[in-house]
Amino acid sequence: MSTQPAGVSPPTDPESALAKLGLVLPTPAKPVAAYVPTKIAGSLLYVAGQIPFKDGQLLYKGSLPGAVTVEQGIECARQCALNGLAAAKAALGSLNCIKQVIRLGVFVASEPGFYDQPKIANGASELMLAVFGEAGRHARAAVGSIALPLGAPVEVEFLFEVTAGECP
Repeated sequence: MSTQPAGVSPPTDPESALAKLGLVLPTPAKPVAAYVPTKIAGSLLYVAGQIPFKDGQLLYKGSLPGAVTVEQGIECARQCALNGLAAAKAALGSLNCIKQVIRLGVFVASEPGFYDQPKIANGASELMLAVFGEAGRHARAAVGSIALPLGAPVEVEFLFEVTAGECP
């Protein structure tokens, strides 16, 4: 049974997988409050919640499904994932240092009666599978929230297992 999204073969390394997908990691965002973007504890890399900034601006603003469509929410989750990978690469020097994706926490600004948070979260989850292959399979929470920072429709936090010592 394949764990890859349709049409995506298991990557040999995450950096090559991104290139094959035609994706370029953005410059990591700087924190806007009293926290650090990443924290390594033992063999775990925590990446702070990422919102869907692209070229210095939010892709969309507001809650789902009124101000932001489901399709736009999925796009936002994917952008959050790219931003999270950029933060991870900045912390580690290379995405090849990531052994596996452990968990994603996906927060969706949701209006009452909106229940498709898991569908939105798949925008980030499917990118992890495409980039890391089997090592991209992860546990996940997909949670509705009344509001997110700066009016973002989606926020994603990450937990990765990283290699000990020098990266391969």
